[in-house]
Amino acid sequence: MPDSGQSMKVLVVIPTFNEAANIQDLLRALIGLNISGLDVLVVDDNSPDKTHELVRKVALENPSVNLIVRKNKEGIGGAYIAGFQWGIAREYDYFIQMDADFSHD
Repeated sequence: MPDSGQSMKVLVVIPTFNEAANIQDLLRALIGLNISGLDVLVVDDNSPDKTHELVRKVALENPSVNLIVRKNKEGIGGAYIAGFQWGIAREYDYFIQMDADFSHD
C-alpha cells in the first residue's frame, strides 16, 4: 500500500475484438472522469475492424491510454491475464476490468 501522500494507481483493463464502433467513445468517457492516477489499457486481439488503430489515435491525445495488440484472437480470459500482468509489472495498486460495449457503468 502506498504512503498516504501518494496517489493510487488504477488501471482499467479492456479486452477488445471488433469494438471500433464503441472504443473511442468509451476511452473518452473514461478520460473525461478526470480521476487522478487512472490509466486505461486496451488489450486487442488484432481486430479485423482495426479497433487497435482507433485506440492508438486516442493514445496520441492522452498518455493515460495504453494498448497491447495480440497477434491472434486468444479470448477474453487471456486478454485479462495479459492486462493484469502488464499492470503488475508497472506497479498499479488497483485493477478494474471492463467490457468495451458500455455494458458496465
